[in-house]
Amino acid sequence: RARERRARFVGKNGACNVAHKNIREQGRFLQDVFTTLVDLKWPHTLLIFTMSFLCSWLLFGMVWWLIAFAHGDLDHSTRLQRDPGEEAARAPAGFVPCVTSIHSFTSAFLFSIEVQVTIGFGGRMVTEECPAAILVLIVQNIVGLVINAIMLGCIFMKTSQAHRRAETLIFSKHAVIALREGKLCFMLRVGDLRKSMIISATIRMQVVKKTASLEGEVVPLNQIDIQMENPVGGNSIFLVSPLIIYHVIDKNSPLYDISPLNLHHHEDLEIIVILEGVVETTGITTQARTSYLADEILWGQRFVPIVAEEDGQYSVDYSKFGNTVKVPTPSCTARQLEEDKSIM
Repeated sequence: RARERRARFVGKNGACNVAHKNIREQGRFLQDVFTTLVDLKWPHTLLIFTMSFLCSWLLFGMVWWLIAFAHGDLDHSTRLQRDPGEEAARAPAGFVPCVTSIHSFTSAFLFSIEVQVTIGFGGRMVTEECPAAILVLIVQNIVGLVINAIMLGCIFMKTSQAHRRAETLIFSKHAVIALREGKLCFMLRVGDLRKSMIISATIRMQVVKKTASLEGEVVPLNQIDIQMENPVGGNSIFLVSPLIIYHVIDKNSPLYDISPLNLHHHEDLEIIVILEGVVETTGITTQARTSYLADEILWGQRFVPIVAEEDGQYSVDYSKFGNTVKVPTPSCTARQLEEDKSIM
């Protein structure tokens, strides 16, 4: 009976398959409100964006209505609308409202919008009659600027998040194991679809598997760094064209005792690849991730060349990015291969 396939720790698109449950200290998220807003999904962000403005307009609309009510502007405005000629004759000499043309909550709400978004239609304005109205005008302008700064900054950060740039950093769907320089190597291909480069790009690999210590402690997700090589040496890469990154399977490798016969029996094996670098155009650090399970590793195959020189320049054929061809490869573990070489 086929064994059940293990759950991925990292998806092919780089998303981490981890659910955080039973977090008791939820208040820690409110201590970093800006990051919490940026991490929210777009529908929630847009809802908070809309409600923050509506609530502030309604709140200050109520304040303006209360100021007008306390000063008697509403009664004077109502009588003036009912009989302009008679009210003008009876009006107290020198009566000046706190805010002109406010005669209901609706007009106070409209004035609140005009103040906060700095739009003046000419019909409503604050007079010198009420110092409280001038103070409210100042406070509402400051509150409006703060809301604008937070909301616009949040939306800017969401649209320029690092993982957006990672969408154009691609990895081969499958990894391969084949001979290179007489040694078994684990290989994958990475490329960048954009012409703007990733500066100071580094790449590293980890093996994630379930392990148990000598004392019986079980580690369900033990992360083990594995040494890797690339065409330019070290972890830094010059990703101007697709590169084949490889790991030499030696005695220090977690893949040292894996053969093509038992490769697909390692359901708990997952190799994670992490590419990091700075976006040339924005200066933001980005990270792209992918992973390979045992059944996504092809034994005895090699990636086909996709870079060719045409008309004095190098062209990359991305239609062959993940294509592989079979090559002669020993059907034994790297340990057995080294032992055979030592005997010879």
